[in-house]
Amino acid sequence: MTFKTKESRLLLVLGSFFVANAILSEFIGVKIFSVEGTLGIKQFDINLLGVPKLSFNMSAGVLTWPFIFIMTDIINEYFGIRQVRYLSILTAILIAYAFFIVGGAMLLDPSDFWVNQNINGHQLNMNDAFAGIFGQGMWIIVGSIVAFLVGQMADVLIFHKIKKVTGEKALWLRATGSTLISQLIDSFVVIFIAFYLNPQYHWSWQMVAAIGLVNYTYKFVVAILMTPILYLVHGIIDAYLGKELAHKLIRMSARN
Repeated sequence: MTFKTKESRLLLVLGSFFVANAILSEFIGVKIFSVEGTLGIKQFDINLLGVPKLSFNMSAGVLTWPFIFIMTDIINEYFGIRQVRYLSILTAILIAYAFFIVGGAMLLDPSDFWVNQNINGHQLNMNDAFAGIFGQGMWIIVGSIVAFLVGQMADVLIFHKIKKVTGEKALWLRATGSTLISQLIDSFVVIFIAFYLNPQYHWSWQMVAAIGLVNYTYKFVVAILMTPILYLVHGIIDAYLGKELAHKLIRMSARN
């Protein structure tokens, strides 16, 4: 199959970038970083719902999630809800496949010369490091995949509900509005499955709610800040497609 038309090449690029960022997010997400420390400011130490000393400790996966939601809204805008649903389901399958392959790699017997290595002056067991980084628990994997799918389905539905009211105007409202609501759902679903239902942790609902709210606050701010980038990408695509083709795709997407 060849991608000869502008719109088919555009969908290929957007879809590839969407899938790549989603898979990247799952694997870099094992690192937890301090937002305050990264910004060089004092930790907030928030007390919320009886949970003390909360700060903005986030999964590194948040680095790619803003771009995933921009791609979601852009694909939704030009190609419609069916394409986003198809890509979301395909991406969830590919994420599960990636974890399956990584699980197989962890079972391979490591070579003796590779296991013990000196990294930056520290003697490390590379096999343990590999398992520690890539060996996420089943509950976390299931939680992240379910949260991804539920968040994506919510995003596309809300986007189109708002678009029916606004028409082609107010891109910021349907894109940012749908992202804010879907991120809210995503933030709580993944924590609920991975840490509340998981018998290994079984967090209290107060802990789930407090950490979910802190995480969502960060995502809320980032979603607002990413709005100008959404318009920049939209403008680049309009310039690539040409106004006539761009408006044609947008009108057609509203019916899909």
